[in-house]
Amino acid sequence: MSDTPDTVAQTPDQPQATPSVTTPQPSAAKGTTTVMAGAALAISAAALVMASLPYFGVGIGPQVRGYLLNNPQILDEMITARQQAEDQSVSSAIDAAAKANPQLLAHDARDPAVGPENAKVTVIQFFDYRCPGCKAVSVPYREMMARHPDVRFVFKEWPILDNGETVTSNYAARAALAANQQGKFMAVHAALMDERALTVDVINQILQEQGMDMAAAQKAIASPDTARHITDIHTTGVALGLRGTPTFFVNGKASASIDPADVEQMIKAVQ
Repeated sequence: MSDTPDTVAQTPDQPQATPSVTTPQPSAAKGTTTVMAGAALAISAAALVMASLPYFGVGIGPQVRGYLLNNPQILDEMITARQQAEDQSVSSAIDAAAKANPQLLAHDARDPAVGPENAKVTVIQFFDYRCPGCKAVSVPYREMMARHPDVRFVFKEWPILDNGETVTSNYAARAALAANQQGKFMAVHAALMDERALTVDVINQILQEQGMDMAAAQKAIASPDTARHITDIHTTGVALGLRGTPTFFVNGKASASIDPADVEQMIKAVQ
């Protein structure tokens, strides 16, 4: 349930009429798997292979090198298995936190949602509009939503990828919440996810293209209530021990994967 921060995003030129936005900087939720983490995982996997080879009658030194060169898939398989085990361990810890504090995932009328309120199954997504992983799964996730009209899908705006110089993630989250107030959430949400280079100006353009009342939207974006809502979501994410975006819950249970196909399997399992 991880992704990589969007390092190519530029600091938006903030127009004079645009309200300033401050983003709480998460301490426990940083975004995601980095190249260095992947390299460390590969090195540790290689070390584990080398340590295990004597048990299979394979010596060390040139023999180990030759064995690995002839069987490189072993490293791939071990890295995959270790990552899956780590993801499962993380999701288990999140599940424990959610079970101990059920109010963290309780219904919040402020959250955008699609589907019947009395649905047997509720799927909650924590996401950031600049998150590459969120963008990668957005289309298949929306396609999955269309296949399950009887499921309640809740959207938790969790902008964690801003830093001291950028406010784009937070501004996008506020804009989407403003769109929800005008009954245009899904259209704006899809447009924000599909746009690869978000800036404040681009976000405002999306709102205009979707027929938003811009005066009302700017008021909602600057509203302390909107800021409080996002802060509450951030507090929830930290309390649950979330590691990054996107993170999915199905009836209060965290998915160990960001793949919508895996989320759909969880839906089917509880329907």
